Amino acid sequence: MKNFLHVNDYSQDKILEILDKSKWVKQKFKSGDIYHPLKNKTMAMIFAKPSARTRISFETGFYKLGGHALYLGPNDIGIGKRESVSDIAKVISRFNDIIMARLFDHNHILELAEFSSIPVVNGLTDFNHPCQIVADFFTISEHLNCSKDFSIAYVGDGNNIVHSWLELAMIIPFKFNIVCPENFCPDMELVDLARSKGLSDISIEHDPIKGVGNCDIIYTDVWASMGQKEEAEERRKIFQPYQVNGNLFKATNKNTLFMHCLPAERGVEVTDSICDSENSIIFDQAENRMHAQNAIVLDLLV
Repeated sequence: MKNFLHVNDYSQDKILEILDKSKWVKQKFKSGDIYHPLKNKTMAMIFAKPSARTRISFETGFYKLGGHALYLGPNDIGIGKRESVSDIAKVISRFNDIIMARLFDHNHILELAEFSSIPVVNGLTDFNHPCQIVADFFTISEHLNCSKDFSIAYVGDGNNIVHSWLELAMIIPFKFNIVCPENFCPDMELVDLARSKGLSDISIEHDPIKGVGNCDIIYTDVWASMGQKEEAEERRKIFQPYQVNGNLFKATNKNTLFMHCLPAERGVEVTDSICDSENSIIFDQAENRMHAQNAIVLDLLV
């Protein structure tokens, strides 16, 4: 049985197929066509972490495909606390056709997939965020009209977003600069694994001006993720030189695009002038979450 837990669960051919399917489904919706391949299908959505975009995009997308999505919040399922992960997986499998889970502990998504008899989609864990990066890859392909050999500078904390970009770098060739403070690098085992594939040019740079030079895309995220808010004030001091602003954009020396997975803390990791500029494609990213996730779900169910 297939699941989608990491970007590199896909081969290069498969992720390019997912991009084509994302484009096809998006065009179908834009043209107003009724397309209900998931009629009478149900998706259980487990949220240990709340999220606007993840719930809206999955629930709306599944409905547009003819199915029904059931929201299960932290008070409905105390995953790994009130009930074991394996029991939850087995029970939900008896009622539903697919599970999407947005969790803290990455081991919980692995355990869900192990004990579920239906497909499991990783909606985010503290380790990675694969659906976001598939949507981002789709967005880049729309704006740059290419699906390889682009250059992206990720500026900020070496978090779960970076980990999923590294997973993509194992199957798609591109230049990836991770621009972060010295003590906030991503998982170095994953960096080494991605580099060992010999497909993408991966570097870690601590000087933000040098790190963004000549890049096609600057990407950032919040400096303190959910579960790190007690560190927010200290992180603001450390990350201040890494704010994406007009001066940083000038250092790229080209017409660089701006990406952010949202929600953004405007005035913190990025200024309003960048978020609202002609170079910003953040709302295309947000919309494409639904289209890319629809393609992923269709691949698993149809």
